[in-house]
Amino acid sequence: MTTLNISLPEAMRAFIDSEVAKGGYSTASEYIRDLIRQAQKKAEEKKLETMLLEGLDSGEPIEVTDEWWEQKRTQIMQRFPRKNK
Repeated sequence: MTTLNISLPEAMRAFIDSEVAKGGYSTASEYIRDLIRQAQKKAEEKKLETMLLEGLDSGEPIEVTDEWWEQKRTQIMQRFPRKNK
């Protein structure tokens, strides 16, 4: 783990200390790490949403049936055959 030193106004530090004191976090670092994880998750969800919307707008829709999935699976298996161990 690496260290990052940041400067905060006193009001922000007091807020962090208050959140830690409320429970759920044992240190200010733990609280900050949780905020960063939440921001990362939000960014990943936004990226996924963007990709899904791009996919929906990418062309003519097709009907996805059990047969379609089986054909797709067969194509993928042929494209990426398992190696014998």
